[in-house]
Amino acid sequence: MIVMVTGSQPNPCQNPIGDHLLLRAFKNKVDYCRIHGYDVFYNNVLLHPRMKSYWAKLPVVKAAMLAHPEAEWIWWVDSDAVITDMEYKLPLDRYNYKGHNLAVHGWPKLIYEEKSWTSLNASVFLIRNCQWSMDFIDAWANMGTISPDYKKWGEIQRSVFKDKLFPESNDQTALIYLIYKDRRLTDKIYLEGEYYFKGYWVEIVPTYYNEAGNGRWCWRRPFITHFTGCQPCSGNHNQIYAEESCWNGMLKALNFADNQVLRKYGFVHPDLLDSKTVTDSLFDYPDEGPW
Repeated sequence: MIVMVTGSQPNPCQNPIGDHLLLRAFKNKVDYCRIHGYDVFYNNVLLHPRMKSYWAKLPVVKAAMLAHPEAEWIWWVDSDAVITDMEYKLPLDRYNYKGHNLAVHGWPKLIYEEKSWTSLNASVFLIRNCQWSMDFIDAWANMGTISPDYKKWGEIQRSVFKDKLFPESNDQTALIYLIYKDRRLTDKIYLEGEYYFKGYWVEIVPTYYNEAGNGRWCWRRPFITHFTGCQPCSGNHNQIYAEESCWNGMLKALNFADNQVLRKYGFVHPDLLDSKTVTDSLFDYPDEGPW
């Protein structure tokens, strides 16, 4: 059994479109879980008052492990990540084969040779519900805001990963640091680079095409599109992107995924930028008779 865990902040979004985009992104995850028979938990409170921002996910994941002892895997997915292949199944056999307990999108060469803080991305990860994972989350969290050495950990991370852009310790670089320092973790952590376990939206969004009139695929859909730097709730998007490109990109991703769901009911969005309009699908129509 898999439990997907996601969440957002407890307060309303400052960006006028933010709450709408978060709702659509949550619906996207619920649709995927419904199709594949997964449970889903959406959290919007700080379970540990000192674990804020990107660190807030770790107390939630650990709480989900304790609340769902029947679950073999807990699957964390950031609120600004959109599942864009609704049919793809997680390759659990790949992670079970050699007993891996954590799967995260990343590249060993970038960790061990280039020492880059972008060598993996912690916005999406799959973690086995076991004691090893709980102990590992504790070690990971101890580099975060609950640590009395939080400032020191930031300095250590920047000393090792020279391309790190900001001084404070963050969850992603902390995870990379743990892997970099202890190569024995490669027996338990699978760095996934064989499919889009988490793909960068700037590269992916231009590849979408509207499947309204075509049910045959000649390429593999990206599994998850992550809108890194867009900040849909606060609106404080990375200035290298135009605000419009962020929101339009999210709409395209959401409607691209929604079409895969709606098509089973006989409808599609003909325009990926128009969420309101649907037309009859050319295939899989549920009722050929009169309404």
